[in-house]
Amino acid sequence: MTTETIHLLRKYGPVALAAKLALVGALALAGPAQAAPHAGLFAAVLASPVAEPRQAIVDGVLWKCAGEQCSAPAQGSRAAITCARVARKLGPVVRFSSPQGDLSADEITRCNATK
Repeated sequence: MTTETIHLLRKYGPVALAAKLALVGALALAGPAQAAPHAGLFAAVLASPVAEPRQAIVDGVLWKCAGEQCSAPAQGSRAAITCARVARKLGPVVRFSSPQGDLSADEITRCNATK
C-alpha cells in the first residue's frame, strides 16, 4: 500500500475508500471513450476501413484515420458541410459527430450524396 492509500483509508474508512475507488475506476473506463468524439473534435466512422493509418487535409484541417475511425479538430464549417467534404475525400461515412452531437441518419445520407 502506498502512503496515500493508507492516508485515505484512515480518513474515509474501508467502505468509503472502496466505493471511491470503484467510482474512479468506472469513470476511467467509461469517460474517455464516451467523451472523445465531442471534445472539440469532428469524428467520422467510415463505411470501409482505411488499409493503413493515413492522414488527409480536408478543407485546410488535418484528419487522422485508422481503421474506420477518423478525427480532426472542429474548426470553422458546420458539421454537415464538413461531413460531405470528408465523404468526398475519404469515402462514405456511416456516423459523424461534432462538439454539438451526432448527425442524424438523414444528414448522413445527404452527406454521402454530395459530390
